[in-house]
Amino acid sequence: MAEMIYHGKVKQVWSTEDPDIIEFRYTDQISVFDQIIPSLVPRKGESLNRASCHWFKLVEEANICETHIIEMNAPDRVRARRFDVVKEPGTISSNRENVFVPLEVICRHYLAGSGWRRYARGDASAEEFGFAPGTVLQEGAKLPAPYLEVSTKFEKFDRLLDRTEALEISNLSEDEFDSILEIVVKVDEIIHREVSKSGLIHVDGKKEFALGKDRKPVLVDSFGTLDEDRWWDAELYAKGEIVQLSKEFVREHYLGTGHHAELREARKNGTAEPPIPALPHAVIDQTANLYANMFTRLTGEKF
Repeated sequence: MAEMIYHGKVKQVWSTEDPDIIEFRYTDQISVFDQIIPSLVPRKGESLNRASCHWFKLVEEANICETHIIEMNAPDRVRARRFDVVKEPGTISSNRENVFVPLEVICRHYLAGSGWRRYARGDASAEEFGFAPGTVLQEGAKLPAPYLEVSTKFEKFDRLLDRTEALEISNLSEDEFDSILEIVVKVDEIIHREVSKSGLIHVDGKKEFALGKDRKPVLVDSFGTLDEDRWWDAELYAKGEIVQLSKEFVREHYLGTGHHAELREARKNGTAEPPIPALPHAVIDQTANLYANMFTRLTGEKF
């Protein structure tokens, strides 16, 4: 009998009749700033699942790396290979196979989101993002080259890591770590190639991995969706206008209401976090329409 193994912010992981296979079930929940919003977005889960499966298929066809996908068995569900999960930092042995890598890899192509907010606060310099010293940057600036960041996976809040700590937490070798970074860049090249056909810009996104047989990297979880990635309209961007076509505009709703400022202050001071308010009905409708329309622009398929 199937049992729920894990309930994340927007998806659930269930056991199956095969101990080596799990089932991801995508919900219509939505989260920002590591808080689950008490509002449901109709058919959001279906959009995420189908879009992610679309990208996994293209990665497999390009022979970039192995993936965990076995089959999409429902519009909002997918069966996938199961990997061991070890949450204690640094405890994965250096020869272990079939294990989840406890890191998230973020690849940025434009200065946006938390990258832009770090720069605007003075916490990151233009040089860090590949520009010449003293360059003054504007939000939305195209980066000279893909900018890779690594963050934690099993801490309460995502935290950026330098290379040394990332290797310590994961116990990856230097070559294994670099191989994963190279795969991320190659996958993003596929995404750029495909979405440029429908007038989209792939701004940034995150990816997760496991180690399979012989510790070869396996692309897992989901990616290339409105939850993991950020997208802009290319024609409007060329005219100097940035229109958020991802979950970022939901984040901006809470930035505008002042909730994010209160949340950040509470986390800084270690006090109780303010509960995140529900989304207004108009924003829910906008969000549902966005997920449906963007699915078609990302994949070329009807929703």
